[in-house]
Amino acid sequence: MPNLSFVIPAYNEQDSLVQLHQEIAAVAAENSYDFEIVFIDDGSTDDTWKVIESLSSGHEEVKAIKFRGNYGKASALRAGAKMTTGQLIVTMDADLQDDPAEVPKMVAALTDDYDLVSGWKEVRNDPVNKTLPSKVFNWLVGTLTGLKLHDHNCGFKTYRREIFDEVRLYGEMHRFVPVLAAARGFRVTEIPVNHRARVHGVSKYGLKRLPKGFLDLLTVSFLTGFNQRPQHLLGMFGLASFSVGAFGMFAMAIYWILRMVAYPDWTPLHQRPVVLYSVGLLILGTQLLSMGFLAELIVAKGQSREEPYSIAKKLE
Repeated sequence: MPNLSFVIPAYNEQDSLVQLHQEIAAVAAENSYDFEIVFIDDGSTDDTWKVIESLSSGHEEVKAIKFRGNYGKASALRAGAKMTTGQLIVTMDADLQDDPAEVPKMVAALTDDYDLVSGWKEVRNDPVNKTLPSKVFNWLVGTLTGLKLHDHNCGFKTYRREIFDEVRLYGEMHRFVPVLAAARGFRVTEIPVNHRARVHGVSKYGLKRLPKGFLDLLTVSFLTGFNQRPQHLLGMFGLASFSVGAFGMFAMAIYWILRMVAYPDWTPLHQRPVVLYSVGLLILGTQLLSMGFLAELIVAKGQSREEPYSIAKKLE
C-alpha cells in the first residue's frame, strides 16, 4: 500500500484537530495505509499548538511545525512537504470541511495516468459571498492558463511527491499548484469530493484576497508561459513600442523637412503632440527591451528565492 503523508496547515483550529486526526487514522487503518501527519501551526493565537503537541506526544505518526508568525498557506504547505517522507502527499484544510473518507478515492485516481488529483467541491457548503467569487476566479484561471478545473481553490489534493520537489511555493501560489505542475509536464485531473459544512471556528478568507488572487494569477500566467523566456513577452511589447515610436519620429522628420522647404506655415514641430508620444514610446520600448535582457540574465543564473518563513519549533 502507498506511503501517505498528510500536510495540514492550521490557523486557529484548536477545536477541529483531534477529530480530524481520528478520522484520518480511521481511514488509514481501514485501507492499510502507512501514513504520517504533518501539522503546520501558521501563527495561531489560540491553543492550536498545545493541541498539536498533545497529539504528537501520544501518536508517533504526528509531526508538527510551528511558525513564528502567520506566513500563509503556501509557506505552510512548502514547509510541511519538506518534512514528509511518503510517496504520496495529501493536502487538506484543518477545519473538517474536507472529508478524509474521500482519500482512498483520490489515491486510487493517482494511477499511471495522473500525478496530481485535485478535489472538486461539486456541492459546496459555503455562503454565496465565497462561492460566486470562486466561480469567477476558476473561470479566469482556466482562460488565462489553459488548465480548466472546476475548483482551483480546493485545498484537498493528492500529489506524487515529485511535484513538491519541483514546484516552489511562495506568496499565495498554493491555489495554482495544478497550473504550475501542468506547466512542468505533470498530469493533472480532478474528482468530485464531499464538502462538509463548517462546525468550528470561522473562515480565514474574505473579499480582501480577491485582488491578491488576481495579481497572483497574472504572475502565474507569466511564469507558465514565459518563465524560461521572459524576453519573448517583454521584448515583444518593447519592440512594438520602439517600432511605433521610431515610425512616429521618422514621420515627424519628414514633416520637419517639408515645413522647412515647402510649407513654412505648418505648425512648428515642437508644438506637435505626436513628437512627445513618439519619444515616450521610444523610451518605453527601450526600457522593456532592457528589462527583458535583465530577466533573461536572472533566468540564466538560476537564482532562487529564500525560504519565506521562520520556523520556531519542530516535532519529529
